[in-house]
Amino acid sequence: MNEKTIALVNNVAILVSNDVEKLVPIKPICDALGIDYSRQLQKLKEDDFLSSTMGLVPTVAADNKEREMVCLPLRYVFGWLFTINPKNVNPEAKEAVTRYRLECYDTLHNHFYGNLSKQIEANTREIELLEEINNYTEKKSLITSEIKERQSALAKIRAERLKNEPTLF
Repeated sequence: MNEKTIALVNNVAILVSNDVEKLVPIKPICDALGIDYSRQLQKLKEDDFLSSTMGLVPTVAADNKEREMVCLPLRYVFGWLFTINPKNVNPEAKEAVTRYRLECYDTLHNHFYGNLSKQIEANTREIELLEEINNYTEKKSLITSEIKERQSALAKIRAERLKNEPTLF
């Protein structure tokens, strides 16, 4: 099996298979964080969604022997890690897990509120542009009307000038 390191968790390399669906073993992460693997496995099994994505995959263990390990697709590992309470990890990992959770909270906020904020900005700019277009359209109507008046006045001047009848008074 072809594997590569995707992250260091508490200075432990986390390997992922190079298959089409990248799968990450959860036991090395639990070991690196000092959390109970069996408890995490139970949590994953109880989660209706994550339990449907888990699988046993031959993976090289810490002792360099190939074993079947419970794995999650890479795209779901980050959500699972978010559920880990910093109170339950070993002291060396507590600060990193806390920082990770805070970053997740910030990322979720920025994603959902940021999109809303961008939408409000876009709506505001759209309203401003529509108002400007409306103002220019009104000015264009006034200018068009004035142009027609002047063209009419010019036509009268030309018509008068081209008359061959002399006027005395």
